[in-house]
Amino acid sequence: MSNAEATASSDHTGTGKADAVPTHNPEAARLRALLEPAVQANRLYLEDVAIVAGSHRVVHVVVDLPQEETGGVSLDVIADISKVLSDVLDNDPGDDGRPYDLEVSSPGVGRPLTEPRHWHRAKGRMVKVNVVQGDNITGRIKSVDDGGVTLVPEIAVKKGMKPKQGEPMKLPFDRIRNGKVEIEFSHLHEDGLEPEHNGPSEEA
Repeated sequence: MSNAEATASSDHTGTGKADAVPTHNPEAARLRALLEPAVQANRLYLEDVAIVAGSHRVVHVVVDLPQEETGGVSLDVIADISKVLSDVLDNDPGDDGRPYDLEVSSPGVGRPLTEPRHWHRAKGRMVKVNVVQGDNITGRIKSVDDGGVTLVPEIAVKKGMKPKQGEPMKLPFDRIRNGKVEIEFSHLHEDGLEPEHNGPSEEA
């Protein structure tokens, strides 16, 4: 987990977890289709569903806010959606009866920015952008549209001086490999997160 990731988990057997590895498979796709309506009904976005295979399955669900919203997914929201999704899984008509744990988390600020919706969610944040055929850029996201990202770049200055801002520049998505949000304490506070926060764990 990233430092800013919030997590709630539910054990549906009362037994410990076996060593296992995550897998993306048809069962994960089936569960995504099963869970997505409940996630959307709670005004969230279903980022990913993965299954940690083994004698004791773990269903890991990642949820995020819609791209037009700012901030992070609160711990209370994680706990609430975890209970909702647990009920959905308990009533899954396609379930084979094997025991499982449900873990629900948010992506956290450490998630790489690889999709347009990720950049929309990071509007206003300071980011480091890995550029295709060019120098990497650090700057604040001013706006995002279908064509790419507009950044206000930070210009390096002597140590101890306040960074200067350059003129806004547009980076098309096809020139961006990926990006990463730079940690700023003001935004961690805004999202209700602590720098070293790892989230609670709830046993059902």
